[in-house]
Amino acid sequence: MTELVHELLHPTNWKAARGYANGVLASGRMIFLGGMIGWNAQQEFETDDFVEQVDQCLANICETLAQAGAGPQHLVRLTWYILDRDEYLSRLPELGKVYRRHMGRCYPAMAMLQVVGLMEPRAKVEIEATAVVPV
Repeated sequence: MTELVHELLHPTNWKAARGYANGVLASGRMIFLGGMIGWNAQQEFETDDFVEQVDQCLANICETLAQAGAGPQHLVRLTWYILDRDEYLSRLPELGKVYRRHMGRCYPAMAMLQVVGLMEPRAKVEIEATAVVPV
């Protein structure tokens, strides 16, 4: 993975952000990914486990970015939609390992929302992504 190509924005008097950036300054070609869920290339779920769906979801994001010659280092924003905040919080150590395996130490600006449901009934997570590739 190459070095981060964007400038992270963090006011100097704020407590350090952990696992995300408060803001990202970037310029270049923009890539917008629709909501990715934890199913495979055949649009089939292989698991109902939350962490395993996140694993597949992040793999799907990386594979789609690769179609534009991009990688996780080009991500500037992730928006997560999850069904269960408590499950997310209780499984943070596992999620951290899965995240780092796909994203390395790239921490874009992130938001997370707990929702009552997703369009695919078996989906437990959906993640939208925005990336910027330098020109």
